Amino acid sequence: MNDEFYIGWEAKAAPGIGKTLRKAVVCLLVLAVLVPVLLAMSQRMIGVSVFEWGAVKSFTGVLRTQPYPHLLVPRPGTNDYHTLQSVINSPASASAYHLVAPWKFGLDRASIATFDGKSVSLKGTLIYRGNQTMIEVMPDSIRATNTASTIGLPSVVPLGRQTLLGEIVDSKCFLGVMNPGHLTPHRACAIRCISGGVPPVLLVRQKDGPAIYLLLVSADGKPVNKQVLYSRA
Repeated sequence: MNDEFYIGWEAKAAPGIGKTLRKAVVCLLVLAVLVPVLLAMSQRMIGVSVFEWGAVKSFTGVLRTQPYPHLLVPRPGTNDYHTLQSVINSPASASAYHLVAPWKFGLDRASIATFDGKSVSLKGTLIYRGNQTMIEVMPDSIRATNTASTIGLPSVVPLGRQTLLGEIVDSKCFLGVMNPGHLTPHRACAIRCISGGVPPVLLVRQKDGPAIYLLLVSADGKPVNKQVLYSRA
């Protein structure tokens, strides 16, 4: 009978048993390295979002308060990019930077109503993800400028009734203040932000293509923060 036996008090294990144990240890070490790597690769990427915390910059544009406060800024490439005339003449040549207050609050539309449709300067911190940009405005930094003070709203193109499947997120956290700023772990924070006036956004994840961000408003173009919070499936 040539079977080997393990004897605990022996200084060395039998050759066959020792060889088997060495192979088992090597396999376990390889698995210890590969399993975390495979798990990490299988996770969905949370995306690149940025909050330039502490970097206060100056911005100039045309302020609109409806449906949510936003700043219309000339896009690079317009003939008169260094002025606001292109925005005033053609709203389509502008990018909309939504404006929010520090912490979990949106800008109070009533307090900035006198600036609606006027060119202004303000100071704030950039928040952005992809082609979506927001500014956290420093309190009392909005000032009227001497540039022309009226602007027409872009024309509305009805697309008909559609059914969309997505997740309602608070735009401030999702665009960069929190990462990831969505799904169940972020639900309580999103409720606080939306209740504080931060614009709610419907995040639609496409199977083939980038995610779509849809600003939520009522049928008559008004904010829907309360409706979003108290709606039921």
